[in-house]
Amino acid sequence: MPASTLRASEPQPHIPAPVGLTRDDPAPDRARWDPWILAAALCAAYAAVSVGRYQHMTTLSWDLGIFEQVVRAYAHLRAPVADLKGPGFDILGDHFSPVTALLAPVYRLFPSPVTLLVAQAALFALSAVPVTRAAARLLGRRRGLALGLAYGLSWGVQRAVDFDFHEICFAVPLIAFSLEALLADRRRAALCWALPLVLVKEDLGLTLAAIALVVAWRARGSSPRTVPYALGAAVFGLAATLLVLTVVIPAFNTSGTYDYWTKVSESGSPVDGLGTKLRTLAWLLIPTTGLLALRSPLLLVALPTLGWRFLSGDEHYWGTDWHYSAVLMPVVFLALADALTTARTSPRPWLSSYAAQLPAAVAAAALALTTSLPLAQLTEAEVYRKPAPVSGVERLLARIPDGATVEANVGPISRLTSRCRVLWLGGTQGITPGYIALENTDGRYRDPVGYARRLHPGAEYAVAGKANGYVVLERRTAS
Repeated sequence: MPASTLRASEPQPHIPAPVGLTRDDPAPDRARWDPWILAAALCAAYAAVSVGRYQHMTTLSWDLGIFEQVVRAYAHLRAPVADLKGPGFDILGDHFSPVTALLAPVYRLFPSPVTLLVAQAALFALSAVPVTRAAARLLGRRRGLALGLAYGLSWGVQRAVDFDFHEICFAVPLIAFSLEALLADRRRAALCWALPLVLVKEDLGLTLAAIALVVAWRARGSSPRTVPYALGAAVFGLAATLLVLTVVIPAFNTSGTYDYWTKVSESGSPVDGLGTKLRTLAWLLIPTTGLLALRSPLLLVALPTLGWRFLSGDEHYWGTDWHYSAVLMPVVFLALADALTTARTSPRPWLSSYAAQLPAAVAAAALALTTSLPLAQLTEAEVYRKPAPVSGVERLLARIPDGATVEANVGPISRLTSRCRVLWLGGTQGITPGYIALENTDGRYRDPVGYARRLHPGAEYAVAGKANGYVVLERRTAS
C-alpha cells in the first residue's frame, strides 16, 4: 500500500536509530560541530596557559629553546642543529623527531617561541576531535561530549601543555585519529594514521606495533584480509625502532651511540620507585576511566610507553609530572569508550548502571581536578598580563645584538634563541661567547664576573647590565 494511503491509526514501521544516537540527539549536521567547538575552546585555554608561562618567564627547562633552535634551522633550510645540546649538535643524534620540520613554514613567518607553543596547543586540542567524535558515535552526543571534555581537561594533557614544547604534541592527535578509525572498523585507516608515529620519536615505533597488533586482533574474524597488513605494520614499527636506535641516531650523535641507553642499563631493580609507579597507574586508570578501560584491548597500546618509562632508571619518567603521559591520554579515554559500549548492555545490573553514569563521573572528576592543575590559572587575572619586571628583563636582553653568541642558563634562553646563537651555560666546549646571560634571582652567582672568568680563563667579561635578578656580561676586547 502506498505510504500516502496509510491511516494515522495504523502502526507505523519502526526504523532503528543509528548506533550511539538517542531520541534527544540533534540532527547529525548540527552534532558534527560539537567536537570542533570543544577543540577550539581547548586550544584557546591551552595557548593561554603556555603563552602565559612564557610571558611570565617561568619556563621550566631548556627544551623550548632547544626545539626553537631546531625549527629555526629547518626554517632556514639548515641541518637541525641545537647548540644548547653542544656546539653544532645535530638533534637527530639525540631524539629522532624529523616531524618538527612541519613547523618550519609557519615559524619562518612568525619567528618566535610563541609560535611553537601555539602550535602545540592547537595539536593537543585537535586530538579532542577524534576522541569526542568516537565517543559520541558509540555512546550518544551527551556522553560523547562528557568524555571529550574529560579528555581535554585530563591531567596528562594539562601537564604537557604546561611544560614547554615537545615533539609528542604530534603523536597525540595521530594516536587519537588512529584509534578513532579502529573503533569505527576502518582498520586500514587506523594503520595509516599510526604509521607516521615513527617520525615523531624513536620509541613510538613500538606504539605503532601495538596499534597494529590490536588491529589484527579485532580484524581476525570479520576482515581476515586486513590481518597481513596489520602484522606487516607491526613488523615495520619494530624494525623502524631498532634501526633508529642502533643506526640512525648513532650516525648523527658525536659519541656514535644512543645516549639514553644508560637510563635503562642503570635502571637497577624494576621495583625501584614502585610506589611512584603504582600511583601513576592509579592516576592513569581511576579518575580518567573508573578502571573500566581495563575491559578494552585498546589499553594494550599504552604498554610500550609505560614499559620504557617504568624500566628506566630515571625517576622523572615514573611519575605524573612533565609531558610523558600525554600520549597515554587518548589511549585510555578511547579504551573507556570502547569498554562502555558493551558494559552498558551487560546483564549485570550493577555494571550497566555503573557504565551509564561513568561518562558524567569522569567529566566531573576532570573538572574537580582541574582546580589544582595548570588550567586553573585561567581564573587568575595575572596570567593574561606581562609583569613589569619581565619587561625590564626583556629590555636588558635586547641589548644583546642579533646574531651574537650567548652563553645562558634557563631563564634567558627563550628570549634569545630566535635571533642569537645560544649555548648552554658551562657547555660551550671551548667556544668563548661574546655575551653571558644569567638568571640570578636566587643569588646563586654572587660574583658573576668571577664566575665568567672561571668558565673562560682566557677572556675578560664586564657587567653590561642588570635587571630584576638577571645579569648580562659582555666580553671585553683587548685594547
